[in-house]
Amino acid sequence: MAEPATARPAEDGRSVGDLVSVAVQDLTKLVKYQVDLAKVELTADARRLGVSGALLASAVFTGFLVLVMLCFALAYGLQTLGVWDWASFLIVAAVCVLLAAGTVGIVYLKVRRMSGLRMTRESVQEDLALLRRDDQAPEALPTGTQVN
Repeated sequence: MAEPATARPAEDGRSVGDLVSVAVQDLTKLVKYQVDLAKVELTADARRLGVSGALLASAVFTGFLVLVMLCFALAYGLQTLGVWDWASFLIVAAVCVLLAAGTVGIVYLKVRRMSGLRMTRESVQEDLALLRRDDQAPEALPTGTQVN
């Protein structure tokens, strides 16, 4: 016959309650150490991002200076070919405007295709519905099915 459930001491003399208490304390310490490690890693990553951003800004500024020099070179090159002075600088300005308009068009097309985390929102809503044991929760997709 089975014995009734009682709090029996473990082999080292500690009760199950003591063992659970120790396990909870250890788990709490583990979580605290993981959070501390994450903070240290995030601080180091933020520092790296700051330095990288400053270096990138310096490279972009230098690139703009080079672009200005190339525009002057193109304008003077057009003058050498016999184009009027004012017309050569006007042509270079028009080329710069066309390049800028093309870049803006590409950025517009890329931004327009952004989904705004649509699939993530749907997935979180499905998970929350399943956790609530909602009867109207959408059916899970079969393995290998992709959401478009």
